[in-house]
Amino acid sequence: MSHQTKIDQFVDVATMLADTARSVVRPWFRRGVDVDSKKDASPVTIADRSAERVMRAILAERLPGHGVFGEEFGQEKAQADYQWLLDPVDGTRAFVTGRPLFGTLIALFYQGEPLLGVLDQPVLQERWFGVKGRATEFSSRLGGKAGTRQDVTLDRAEMSCTSPEMLELAPHDNWKILKQQARRMTWGGDCYAYGLLALGQIDLIAECDMNPWDWGALVPIVQGAGGVMTAWDGSPLRMDGDRTVLAAGSASLHREAVRILGAGR
Repeated sequence: MSHQTKIDQFVDVATMLADTARSVVRPWFRRGVDVDSKKDASPVTIADRSAERVMRAILAERLPGHGVFGEEFGQEKAQADYQWLLDPVDGTRAFVTGRPLFGTLIALFYQGEPLLGVLDQPVLQERWFGVKGRATEFSSRLGGKAGTRQDVTLDRAEMSCTSPEMLELAPHDNWKILKQQARRMTWGGDCYAYGLLALGQIDLIAECDMNPWDWGALVPIVQGAGGVMTAWDGSPLRMDGDRTVLAAGSASLHREAVRILGAGR
């Protein structure tokens, strides 16, 4: 099987996973679902668990030799070259409070690097699809096309982060300088903020305490839309990295951000 044929097969499977997860998650939205707390105190619901179980079943049938690493049920076949990383509801706090700013994240890594990624918003029925080396595709009932803003300097940049509490775990406080120099800071969004960056609505995101299933799907999406996504020091994101994530709409804005964040090392 040629490389291109393999990629097309993986795209088909990823689409099936996203379609299925959407059909599982969407009916639970604003239905007053019970919320449990995991060991790290983060919330989880029946929607998270049900969607991951279904996606794992599809992968076991369609790609049995691939590994799976899901937020809710851990890792299988950890030695496989191909690893699917699943986050069925990224932004569970938004989900349980009725805000459609969560998303389903599906990533395929090959030998530790993101190969493709899907961000699906089940309620708004919006989907971003990124494949390494290809332009990001975006579908929405509202229309629109993926593409970051390329002409934005830091003083005009719209910056975002999921929560101030997240940044309490930052390796240093230089994110405060970055925040002060940006045009404005908007809190909230989880993975959906990265989708907005890929649409040119947000220009800069700096976060930390991020797991591989939180960022893996977003790398091909951001890069395929014209952006850059790395750790705070500008190095490639790694599954065993320092858990910092920096996404920028352009290479020049990314360089400005790394200069400020890198000074804190």
